[in-house]
Amino acid sequence: MQISLTVDVRAAMLAAAKAAHPQEACGLLLGRGNHIESVHQAANVAPDPARHFEIDPAVLIAAHRAARAGGQQVLGYFHSHPNGLARPSATDAASAAGDGRIWAIVAMGDVTFWQDAPSGFEPLSYGLARG
Repeated sequence: MQISLTVDVRAAMLAAAKAAHPQEACGLLLGRGNHIESVHQAANVAPDPARHFEIDPAVLIAAHRAARAGGQQVLGYFHSHPNGLARPSATDAASAAGDGRIWAIVAMGDVTFWQDAPSGFEPLSYGLARG
């Protein structure tokens, strides 16, 4: 599967990671089909936000309600690895649901995309559009 997103969406994730450093940034990937139209940064409510992320449940619930009302769908999640690589960590693998959602991981000025498949994370290719 290939996904698409705008240059602005990618820039928003990079900016969120930079602003949250040295803690992990996190948020939602919103859109339709395989196209990420926007990101919604959320508070990281994890007990140790320097090493883990947990999206504020109120933000997640509100996004699902908006989607049911005809808004953008929750395609997945993004988070940063402030001192790591732009790939899923062992912690990510342990907390993954295997639900097919997209995970974007931001690290060292890079963003990579992964599908949370039942068998584990699978890398996704992506294309950038102006926007």
